[in-house]
Amino acid sequence: MLFNSVQFAIFLPVVFILYWFVFNKKLSSQNFLLLISSYFFYASWDWRFLFLLIFSTLLDYFTGLKMSDSKSRISRKTWLWISILINLGFLGLFKYYNFFAESFVAAFARAGISVSPWTIGIILPVGISFYTFHGLSYVIDIYRSRIQPEKNFVDYAVFVSFFPLLVAGPIERATHLLPQIKKKRNFNYAQAVDGMRQILWGLFKKMVIADSCAEFVNIVFGNINEYGGPTLGMAAFLFAVQIYCDFSGYSDIAIGTARLLGIELLKNFAFPYFSRDIAEFWRRWHISLSSWFRDYLYIPLGGSRGNNWVRVRNIFIVFIVSGFWHGANWTFIFWGFLNALYFLPLLLSAKNRTHLDTVAEGRLLPSVREFFQMSVTFSLTVIAWVFFRSPDLGQAFLFLKRMITGIGDWENYIRVKWLFLSSPGVTFPLLLAAFILIEWIGRNKDYGLAGIGLKWARPARFAFYYSILLIILLTLGKNQQFIYFQF
Repeated sequence: MLFNSVQFAIFLPVVFILYWFVFNKKLSSQNFLLLISSYFFYASWDWRFLFLLIFSTLLDYFTGLKMSDSKSRISRKTWLWISILINLGFLGLFKYYNFFAESFVAAFARAGISVSPWTIGIILPVGISFYTFHGLSYVIDIYRSRIQPEKNFVDYAVFVSFFPLLVAGPIERATHLLPQIKKKRNFNYAQAVDGMRQILWGLFKKMVIADSCAEFVNIVFGNINEYGGPTLGMAAFLFAVQIYCDFSGYSDIAIGTARLLGIELLKNFAFPYFSRDIAEFWRRWHISLSSWFRDYLYIPLGGSRGNNWVRVRNIFIVFIVSGFWHGANWTFIFWGFLNALYFLPLLLSAKNRTHLDTVAEGRLLPSVREFFQMSVTFSLTVIAWVFFRSPDLGQAFLFLKRMITGIGDWENYIRVKWLFLSSPGVTFPLLLAAFILIEWIGRNKDYGLAGIGLKWARPARFAFYYSILLIILLTLGKNQQFIYFQF
């Protein structure tokens, strides 16, 4: 079930009404409703993989209890590793088995040896990377004595499978979400209204901006040899816009939906394209995943402690693992490696925590220096996204080569103008400009639309919101699946 589908537009109001007006008398009833709703939400994609979700939930639930009952550190560690190995085993089987098998064949082929491995044709269960990381963080935190195991299975199962975040995050922590699940929730009108506003903005980013960009991006990336530098450059730029609006749009809808139910999820994006260096970008992009790798991989490896070799090693491990987490393809691994290279100068010069504030804080416009820094950071990110989007490394390097060497192709400049105006729609450039402006104005808020219109007269405010809704409705029919569903 997609957030941008008619089915979800029916599903959410039904859950909302039952949640607040039928099951509101007992917390246990509300949580049971959330669990059943979440399982229905997941099963609507493919009911067969619901059993995998339930198995993963049971595994980590009982692992937590067993670790708590264990008298020795060795026993606790044994149970921890049982959970880690089984969780990562399932993740590896469904997501990475064929990648390793095909890489194995390719390695032997280069040595002149023909090998025919057994590959399996399986569907990647949607959201498996996200709910696996939910469970892993839970058992690791119990092992480290940061939390006590949850004894109520329904409450724990809601933590793992809460439908707004189930298939594409944010990746929640038990320390943040479980206390909210166990606490009685009362309807808060202001919180619900703000949740609706965030859902509206998320739908706009996904359905109007991201899906319009996708039309152009898919044409160009699918026919690299037909286009020159200007067209390819525009496609690279629009993919950067697409993936941000697609994923942050999903996060906005998820966070807004949770707020309708009285639950606050972790912030997942903080206007990353306004970053002044790559370190700031990674503090603002997919925050829940970046912080997960920081806490459960980077710091256990030694973090920034130790000599330069240790610090550099840790950065490359984290970024490459992060790339591999996104998919079983060398393009993702190289994307992670490239971002590690970007990060390296900041790490070695101890400038990776220079920009901790909001750019142009208290000012309407950035300084010339800030604008230059943002432009360089965004350009580097766009180059990296080319590898993320391309089907293989050869196509990615070909894309960049043709983009650079064909920069003076005037004929293709005319073609890019035509495609840009005709594929996404004549009004799209104006909508894109309006989107960037709203994001810039709201860059110190939780999401772009958060502070806009609140002090306007009610007719003006509602006219503004209904205009956004109307634009969203006009895009119905070309909706595409969220990019991060594949991860």
